Amino acid sequence: MEKVALKKVKEEESFRDHLATVDKKGKRNWIYAYQPKGRLYNIRTVLSIFYFLLFFGLPFVHLNGRPLFMFNIPQAKFILFGKVFWPQDFFILGLGMVTFIFFIILFTASFGRLFCGWACPQTNFMEMMFRKIEYLIEGDAAHQKILAKEPWHSKKVVKKLLKHVVFYLLSFIIANFFLAYIIGIKDLEKIITEPVSQHVGGLTAIMIFSGVFYGVYAFFREQACTVVCPYGRLQGVLLDKNSMIVAYDYKRGEPRGVDKKNSEVQHGDCIDCFQCVKVCPTGIDIRNGVQLECVGCTACIDACNNIMEKLGKPHGLIRYASENSIANGEPLKYTPRMKMYTALCGLVVIILSAILFTRKDIDTTVMRTPGILYQERGTDSISNLYNIKLANKTLDELHVTVKLEDAQGSVQLVGKPYVNVAGEGQGSGSFFVVLPAKNITARKTAVKLGLYQGDKKITAITTSFLGPVGD
Repeated sequence: MEKVALKKVKEEESFRDHLATVDKKGKRNWIYAYQPKGRLYNIRTVLSIFYFLLFFGLPFVHLNGRPLFMFNIPQAKFILFGKVFWPQDFFILGLGMVTFIFFIILFTASFGRLFCGWACPQTNFMEMMFRKIEYLIEGDAAHQKILAKEPWHSKKVVKKLLKHVVFYLLSFIIANFFLAYIIGIKDLEKIITEPVSQHVGGLTAIMIFSGVFYGVYAFFREQACTVVCPYGRLQGVLLDKNSMIVAYDYKRGEPRGVDKKNSEVQHGDCIDCFQCVKVCPTGIDIRNGVQLECVGCTACIDACNNIMEKLGKPHGLIRYASENSIANGEPLKYTPRMKMYTALCGLVVIILSAILFTRKDIDTTVMRTPGILYQERGTDSISNLYNIKLANKTLDELHVTVKLEDAQGSVQLVGKPYVNVAGEGQGSGSFFVVLPAKNITARKTAVKLGLYQGDKKITAITTSFLGPVGD
């Protein structure tokens, strides 16, 4: 009797031993997902339109003469909200990454894979664009299965060819806009309009990106979420029993089946219709509990609610819940761990925001010229030679002059009376600081220098002035 019970338990738990998209021989199980219908799917459709407008529209938005966002990795140039960040600003980007990691931990611990189902670009493009085009050309999942099993004929060739041509054209368009986030829409326009010979590298990048996107959306599909995406792997260690997930209410649904007249068995609300499995884009059975492949797309919720309506039973057999709320009838709780993550996120966001908003448009480095001591000028003055390096983060060319602040003396630039710094470029120069000998009372004296563009003060910097006192 124990062996039979153990065998039954192993059969019930066998779903945890393999991926739904791979059979026992390791071959791909192609998922033919039925098109969901319901309130949540309609909301996701509206949101996806908003996401697509953002994705295709943001490259055209400029602020202060720059793209709103640009991530030019080859040139190590990053633009966020119109502000440019260079390699010397990587500590800010590093802090931003720490903030992002905290948000991943907090968001997943609290809301599971809500991001995957509602906001992830992979899910939105696959389910709300490419999958819908597939439904339009090949029909619903049942028609797609029949078409796949049929021998090749003219109608099948036309449908398959049309689908893949449309898929590739969409992938090509997406690749162009993806590249626009790297090099900017203006440089992308040059690649498209100017002779091919002048932009071989750019066109090669577009074709590579197009091939990658086409391969993902036409063939790789849900495996990008279950095999490649690290976030899907992380959820196993970030979720707890209080996390919000798409869950099946087994207390209400079990045992599964349909009540029959004169039957002694009283079944739960689940009639074992498998509609939740048929609409799942990753092919899982949500009734088996939390699984790696679940992206929280809510298609199973809509499918189950439709069945409940037909049976005259309340919605929510499959719903957003936590393991504890299902097991104990408890509401979702905001646990101490979540509160701690929230506090840490808030602290890091405040620090990051302060750094971003107070960051200067000019980075300045002033150092006394190595190997040179002070210089005596007659009997009443002492001078030090300094090197200055400037990094201009604005688009405007600057002519920077250096002046003494709150001290008697003068500044004498070597060569030109100013340091020329190109827009989004760098400049350097040398200058002497001359102070009256009577004002030097220590070996090192703090000197405050002001940097000016015309009469406008850009920034101030403090350096040390070396004198003869104590020699």
